[in-house]
Amino acid sequence: MSTPHFLPLLDPTAASLIPSLALLGPLLIPATLLEAVLPSLPPTASYYVEVSESSEDLITLLNNGAARVVVSAEQLRSLAGSVEKDRLILKAQDSEIESLKDLALSASGLYIVSDSAHTPTSLGLAKSDIYLAPTSPSPSSLEELIKSSRPSTYVLPTSLLTTGPTTSTHLSIADAFLAPIISDRPDSLFPTVVASYTHSAKPLGLVYSSRESVAEAIKTCKGVYQSRKHGLWRKGETSGAVQDVTSIRADCDSDALLFEVVQHGGGFCHLPQPTCFGTTSGVAKLEDTLRSRFESAPEGSYTKRLFSDEKLLRSKIMEEAEELCDAQTKEEVAFEAADLVYFALTRCISKGVSWRDIEAALDAKSLKVTRRKGDAKPKWDQAAKDGVKPESKPTEPVPQSFPESTTDNEPIKMRTTQLASLNKEEKKKLLLRPVLNSLAMIEKVKPIVERVRKEGDAGLKAMTKQFDKADLQSNVLLPPFATPDETALPPSVRKAIDVAYDNVKTFHQAQAEKEALKVTTMDGVVCSRFVRPIARVGVYVPGGTAILPSTAIMLGVPAQVAGCKEIVMATPPRPDGSISPEVLYVAKLVGVTCILKAGGAQAVAAMAYGSDEVPKVDKIFGPGNQWVTAAKMLVQNDTDALVAIDMPAGPSEVLVIADHTANPVFVASDLLSQAEHGTDSQVVLVAIDLSAELLSQIEEQIDIQAKALPRVKIAREAIKKSIIVSVATLEEGIAFSNEYAPEHLILHLADAPGAVEKIDNAGSIFVGPFSPESCGDYASGTNHTLPTNGYARQFSGVNTLSFQKHITSQELTADGLRRLGPYVVELAEREGLEGHANAVRVRLSELNK
Repeated sequence: MSTPHFLPLLDPTAASLIPSLALLGPLLIPATLLEAVLPSLPPTASYYVEVSESSEDLITLLNNGAARVVVSAEQLRSLAGSVEKDRLILKAQDSEIESLKDLALSASGLYIVSDSAHTPTSLGLAKSDIYLAPTSPSPSSLEELIKSSRPSTYVLPTSLLTTGPTTSTHLSIADAFLAPIISDRPDSLFPTVVASYTHSAKPLGLVYSSRESVAEAIKTCKGVYQSRKHGLWRKGETSGAVQDVTSIRADCDSDALLFEVVQHGGGFCHLPQPTCFGTTSGVAKLEDTLRSRFESAPEGSYTKRLFSDEKLLRSKIMEEAEELCDAQTKEEVAFEAADLVYFALTRCISKGVSWRDIEAALDAKSLKVTRRKGDAKPKWDQAAKDGVKPESKPTEPVPQSFPESTTDNEPIKMRTTQLASLNKEEKKKLLLRPVLNSLAMIEKVKPIVERVRKEGDAGLKAMTKQFDKADLQSNVLLPPFATPDETALPPSVRKAIDVAYDNVKTFHQAQAEKEALKVTTMDGVVCSRFVRPIARVGVYVPGGTAILPSTAIMLGVPAQVAGCKEIVMATPPRPDGSISPEVLYVAKLVGVTCILKAGGAQAVAAMAYGSDEVPKVDKIFGPGNQWVTAAKMLVQNDTDALVAIDMPAGPSEVLVIADHTANPVFVASDLLSQAEHGTDSQVVLVAIDLSAELLSQIEEQIDIQAKALPRVKIAREAIKKSIIVSVATLEEGIAFSNEYAPEHLILHLADAPGAVEKIDNAGSIFVGPFSPESCGDYASGTNHTLPTNGYARQFSGVNTLSFQKHITSQELTADGLRRLGPYVVELAEREGLEGHANAVRVRLSELNK
């Protein structure tokens, strides 16, 4: 395979460059950064791992998706015969090359730390890929080196790269990529084939690129080309048919480019067809048809019947698989395989899986080094031996599955580390959470948001039918809301809701500013500040089949106390179109003015832009999954929406600080109360000089209590990624906590109240052994909508003031203007703003008459 034009070596500052670099080829990731970097890689990214000085399990790295690993000579010898050479790159110093040439033949390439411009020919390794890592790279000379040293590849630290133009300190990523590419055209443009990422790289059309357009495409990750008549051409800028670029490659002769893109809107061609070469065919056409049928199938459509009858679809897949196995001739095999593909792809589309997702899964499987034995499952194997076709029983769909442990009896145990034994970089890693690729998620929700924006209520109803299986007559429910009867809402549940409502309301009423602030800054000059409610707010309550009255309380009460005139509560409906009685009861308590019967990104979009039925809001609050979070981030940055959000969201998290007085049972229960939220929940125990015996008791309780939970599978996976941080003193523990900035902080300390004053960063603090986090989640009075992922450094949890805004005013008397005016004139003139100065001068002149 041809080597990349350059290989970017990622460093901790590279986050902003990753989307652009991933377009151009593989990324080289040091093993020490792999855990932190992987969550932020685009789904299409290819990466190598530099493990030559690491003890990482190389087979695991390759199985998990690394395209290649850069290894030491010792590591390469240990892998001999067990890993294909194409997956290995040998690292060597300049002085070691001669002695390692024979060994290098066991790898696909040689990674040389050298300032010499080696090539495969000069080294006598004609079939090897050569990677050159200069010891002191200079941006001013790198572009020429990249060009002159091909086919060798230079390894460039990302600290030297930029998406902007080349400077004395940084090399433009575009210049590095284009260095070896030469146009054979008089206008110096590069012929560029644009292909569809979602349709197996099917060509969409032929365009041209310039150095400027390539640089812009790399910087923005959008389809940008060079029009031979009109200059820089941003595809879809006026038509809406924009492109998200997933990769940019040069051909083998380095004189043409290939852009793979995700095409949005009507298609690539200016004519009413998806490509400049006509319509799609085969699997691409089938996928487009199925997707269209899934969104709005005509009555009587067989495909619609398949989408709505899971048992029928399962039976057809099994039937066609059997007929494919029985087929003998070429024509029969092709015919039956086509039927199986049709039904299998119908199943995939119904679950949100595209053909490209299947191809990505195949690519991921191809990277596996270790393989399963591949025998048939027992029921199929025995049936084959007996000559009997196995009977398959339909099974109910499972909403979500979680990784299984080797055995259910395996201890559920946290990892432990001594803070004092870690270096600076290792301590930094302890603060990291699994971060979602927010940019990728925003791209995924864009079509949903745009559909609601363009189609309004009709689009919203269609998506509620698609995602929530509810066929609604209206998207909204307006007051007066009926009070649920005792069958739907038992008295005990109603009483619990009432107590929680009263406590939360009492605490949030106390937060309200009762009087305006007035300050006389100098004689005759009075400045004021006062609060006004945000007029229209939207609160998102996750749910559907789940019941979350607590979130409805936590968001509805402060909106009510703040005095918001319109409160739109969005929550997914049940399949019959109804709202859970618990949420409905809370909506009535807090004075909701409209219930939006929708969930996900579509609900956020409806509140942000409004429709004929749904009132537009000014600020959106509430937790949600990654789709909801991405939609909130998207709409808050759209000036057409003019909407704010409460805060960024992330997986739930808790940090517990415990000393020798802690009750192991209580500590374990607090950790598990967050671990059961999800497999990505973050659970941290900071142990203050705890004895080995006490730590062992806590670990034992975690195992015992977790295995008694209904959501033990979720807790097991969360605990597996969680950690006990042992420190010597309370001061060290609090310092770590302040750096971590947890959503929930629980203090199991001899003097827990005394420690509170030392806490600088936390969403909410739970003080002492009898203050479980659960009370704050439900009914103590504090709000449970809190900043996660370290945002407690910058954000507060939701409170009354979140639903209000401050307005300032100032009033000057004539004497006040005489005193202050000359200073204002002086400053305005100094800034060259004569209009400002004049507004004061004319008044002073009038006063001096």
